[in-house]
Amino acid sequence: MTVSFKGKSSRRAFLKGTLAAGGTLAGATLAKAEGADPLITEKQPWAQGLGDGVDATPYGLPIKYEDDVIRRNVEWLTADTISSINFSPIHALDGTITPQGCAFERHHSGAIELKKEDYRLMINGLVDQPLVFTYEDLERFPRVNHTFFLECAANTGMEWAGAQLNGAQFTHGMIHNMEYTGVTLRTLLEEAGLDAAGDLKDKWVYVEGADASSNGRSIPMDKALDDCMIAFKANGEALRMEHGYPVRLVVPGWEGNMWVKWIRRIEVTDQAVQSREETSKYTDTLENGTSRKWTWVMDAKSVVTSPSPQAPIKHGKGPLVITGLAWSGRGAITRVDVSKDGGKTWETARLANPGQPMALTRFYLDTTWDGEEMFLQSRAMDETGYVQPTKTQLREVRGENSVYHNNCIQTWWVNANGEAENVEVS
Repeated sequence: MTVSFKGKSSRRAFLKGTLAAGGTLAGATLAKAEGADPLITEKQPWAQGLGDGVDATPYGLPIKYEDDVIRRNVEWLTADTISSINFSPIHALDGTITPQGCAFERHHSGAIELKKEDYRLMINGLVDQPLVFTYEDLERFPRVNHTFFLECAANTGMEWAGAQLNGAQFTHGMIHNMEYTGVTLRTLLEEAGLDAAGDLKDKWVYVEGADASSNGRSIPMDKALDDCMIAFKANGEALRMEHGYPVRLVVPGWEGNMWVKWIRRIEVTDQAVQSREETSKYTDTLENGTSRKWTWVMDAKSVVTSPSPQAPIKHGKGPLVITGLAWSGRGAITRVDVSKDGGKTWETARLANPGQPMALTRFYLDTTWDGEEMFLQSRAMDETGYVQPTKTQLREVRGENSVYHNNCIQTWWVNANGEAENVEVS
């Protein structure tokens, strides 16, 4: 087994402050009583006075002790934050639903402020009747609720050439998973009428955002009529500004760039528009210089979130819960295996709940750590039978020129102190 460690140590600088200060990485095990514990036997300050009233924070905020659970940017990735990305703190979350305040952002010209009263959505092109909807119009259609993951096509993209970013937040944090409320795209297209389009099997819809970048993508009609949504709520509340308030498109299982925010126009066309975001961008360049097109689907993928570089083992030897996330744009996750020795042997993890199509699945491996080093990996399988590949398998097909759609198996080296680091095992 060959192990390659991540490169320039300077790239660890941005992690400063992300690990909780204080405490050792060894010593404590499961609960046990060894004499009086003053936190139990003595009256503590929080029990000697009154706490905050119910109106102290009209919109609830995390307690100050969790103030390190935040989105983070990597400054050297882009020239300016206006057209950049930040990362969800997946190492610090559990379950599957991402709070909106932690859900990663990707902008092409910055997040815009658009009032509901000023919002308009136009449907035009090959339709029977061009229509313009207000926000209130959208609220009057029958609603649906669905939970889906959104993953940027560039998630894990820096890892193509080797281990680079030291933390699950930075290698895999261009993802979030939320419950969306809205109307189906099919409902609105049928409201406008599709008889004028004729045979729908070769038709497309072009969707466009209202921000200055005019981000636009072509979507095949069969996908548009299948499961796409026009969403105006996430996790029960209004979308955040950075996630497209007041209305965004949801394209389940497909790359995040197609989930157009602040969506203002839907045009029915007889061919793909070939916009910048589907030609020079969001295509996969192979080793021979040619590029794959229309690689919309996000294939099955997983990552161990704890232990990981930002979530070291602090309790020492004994019982250990290894946990992480798995997902697939082609359907539900059916199984996740975990390896502690860099892929030599595998154990089947426990899924917290049965996998849902195009949604995050939480997995757990309840084990015992003996203090020996581990090379942690996870390997996801979905309902189509697809198995998440190794980096070597992916490179054999695609080379190392790609940025997008890297769904390879990730490795964390956990040393005897419980600390973890991003490495490559081949």
